Amino acid sequence: MRDPRDNSDGFSAPHRTSLKTIRGLGSARSGTEHFIQQRFTALANFVLVIVLAFVAIAMSGRSYTEAVALIGSPWVAVPLALAIISVCLHMKIGVQVVVEDYVHGLAGLTLLILNAVFAALVGGAALFAVVKILLAALSVQVAE
Repeated sequence: MRDPRDNSDGFSAPHRTSLKTIRGLGSARSGTEHFIQQRFTALANFVLVIVLAFVAIAMSGRSYTEAVALIGSPWVAVPLALAIISVCLHMKIGVQVVVEDYVHGLAGLTLLILNAVFAALVGGAALFAVVKILLAALSVQVAE
């Protein structure tokens, strides 16, 4: 008698769903996770860039001190920091997927490490700048 899970004839579909399909892991075990993370960060980027476009429009024609005061507002600094984090994660994941797919061996590992370091440095420098502007604006408000 033939095992119902056997698909050796090539015509009938298997009667059991593989565990990797149920868990959504796929053959590489991590592609689905990166795919979902890319979609979430893309959605976050879309929303945050629209918010920051309004901020950029509001800054046009202002002096430097007024622009610093606007960026120093928590209502602007927090979405800006969230956008920086989301964009850096999106960038890191996107480059990581390309490197994992097309570069193998030691070169691939080296590029993955450089990618993570680069994303962390860019994100850290940008967040440092936002925090510095926020603290400068808050100190000016306290002094007044």
